[in-house]
Amino acid sequence: MDGICTLGNDRVYDQIVALINSIEVFAGPQMPVCIYPYDDQIERLRELVRSRPQVTLYDDIPSIQRWDAWVEQIWATHPTARQQWDAIGSAGIHRMGTHRRYCAFDGPFDRFIYMDADTLLLSEPTPIFNALAEYDWVTYDFQHRDLSHVYDVNSPWMTQLFSAEQLQRQTFCSGFYASRRGLFDPNHGQEILNWLQSGEAAVLYPMAPDQTILNYLVMRRGINSCNLALTLPPERRTGNAVTSSHFTVENQRVYDKGVPLLYLHYIGLSSKLFARLGNGENIDLPYRDVFLHYRYCHAPETQPALVGRLVTAKPQDWRRYLKPLARLFS
Repeated sequence: MDGICTLGNDRVYDQIVALINSIEVFAGPQMPVCIYPYDDQIERLRELVRSRPQVTLYDDIPSIQRWDAWVEQIWATHPTARQQWDAIGSAGIHRMGTHRRYCAFDGPFDRFIYMDADTLLLSEPTPIFNALAEYDWVTYDFQHRDLSHVYDVNSPWMTQLFSAEQLQRQTFCSGFYASRRGLFDPNHGQEILNWLQSGEAAVLYPMAPDQTILNYLVMRRGINSCNLALTLPPERRTGNAVTSSHFTVENQRVYDKGVPLLYLHYIGLSSKLFARLGNGENIDLPYRDVFLHYRYCHAPETQPALVGRLVTAKPQDWRRYLKPLARLFS
């Protein structure tokens, strides 16, 4: 069975509702969706699932615990992660809940597309599932333009482990990818732990913990992968992130030079901004109306009127925050 999965808790409730609604529009109301719990704050998500028969909240506790334990073993091999996390006041493993997306390798889908909660599906996902007939890992982004958010680029292990061609071809953003059940299994992960314990862990980038591990697993294991941003004909490729200001919007779809986006990623924007929108604040966000359409398309009468003057997000203006990212995801 094919399906689409995401990760979250009640803090990203508005974004998950918008994502699920967009999936219903472009993948069909019968497309199964599974939400992996970031943590235990999921009461609103439980209520949401009760009203959406195609949506499930992952509750396989042994699976979650198994992946949590393996992630702890992985980060225990890193020489400086603890110091880096302490420096920013991050207790435990930094953003531990982000690793819960790994539960997708246990099921419930034979083949799955993973989408971060801050994304919207804006075209049929058929090309992604079709690519899984040939590849075990499918991505569609431009993260290869900046390796510094994937690996510690100053580590000597970079050149020892990966060729320049491999880094260009296989590096990806963990906000959107497709794979299959059973590709990785923590019960058979001792070889990977051995590699990391030998010193290879130094290549991991602790500030994007789930992303760096996934990239390492795919590339170090030599997984058969494909990045549509590199393989699609140039005239069919699009960007995917709100960092791109040249996109156009028509009938609640987003286009890049006339080509519809497969998905839109609200990368770098705090979930608090979307919650404030839901409370009626007139928050200035890129492609705000597109988000609001999918957030409230099931019940448009519940969409709050955004009153008052337009407020640019503070204290971190999203324009200033996103500007350095724009080149990467255009």
